Amino acid sequence: MPHVIVKLWPGKSDQQKRALSDAIVESVTGILGYGPDSVSVGFVEVSSAVWTAQVYQPDIATKWSSLTKLPGYGPGPNAAPTKF
Repeated sequence: MPHVIVKLWPGKSDQQKRALSDAIVESVTGILGYGPDSVSVGFVEVSSAVWTAQVYQPDIATKWSSLTKLPGYGPGPNAAPTKF
């Protein structure tokens, strides 16, 4: 039962969020073989002023080896992501 949380800066419209949510559900169902009723998507808006403390440090920097897409910003370790 995949639950996808998208953390992003405020300012995206409901239409943009719906389009992204639909694309995520389509990808999850097509790639993992789940039905659409098994997938949920949520959005958490985080201001740029607290992004490093609330997102980068706890979700990216400390979990670097589990990321499958590395960010193009921040100091990040030189470790490569886990290969699947």
